[in-house]
Amino acid sequence: MSMSPFTKAGWIGLVSTMALISGAAVQSAAAVEALAQGTPFADGTVEAGATKAGTCSACHGPNGNSTNVLWPKIAGQNAVYIAEQLQLFKAGVRVNPDMLKIVNSLSDKDLDSVAVFFQAQTPVGGEAEASVWQAGENLYRFGDPSREIPACTACHGPVGRGNTVSDYPALRAQFAEYVAKQLTNFASGARYSGAKPGAPTSRNGEMMATIAKRLNSTDIKEVAAYIQGMR
Repeated sequence: MSMSPFTKAGWIGLVSTMALISGAAVQSAAAVEALAQGTPFADGTVEAGATKAGTCSACHGPNGNSTNVLWPKIAGQNAVYIAEQLQLFKAGVRVNPDMLKIVNSLSDKDLDSVAVFFQAQTPVGGEAEASVWQAGENLYRFGDPSREIPACTACHGPVGRGNTVSDYPALRAQFAEYVAKQLTNFASGARYSGAKPGAPTSRNGEMMATIAKRLNSTDIKEVAAYIQGMR
């Protein structure tokens, strides 16, 4: 695939956006401290998680490969990210009555073990929509510097495996419908609508909200389609 050279304005936009990412990374330490959970690998194990994962299987499948586009696939997901999101559900920052009921039935150690268990599973993907995935690949791999949209690969990796250390989630094989919904929710503020002063925060949520607001509906549909077909 050939790409036209970036314009000067495009490079300026890219530099500005990468500065945004860098700033978010600096702020992430405070968010980790606020969560007060540390790493799930400290006390979570795959074996212990396997005994608790049944609570999750009704929606996400026994090995994290959901078959319903309304519920995300969590097989192979970054355990640090899963643990963070479970704590955000527990704190009411992410508002979902069903998830709140589940996380409140489990201890923090249980949640860590569930996170470690699902990271150890293998995601099973679907097929990308043929008419739009190539445009989605372009945005995922190269971004759009003219609109200060960074390449998704910068954080989520070239094949969507994410980054455990920086708490960037894996995206590969995720339902296009779910990805599109979450990007829309980031842009509107619905993703973390229960956030309030003193509550735990997402390490990278503010950065994603900023980027999502720069995407139009076509961008979202295309990049979501590409992500669904990633392996």
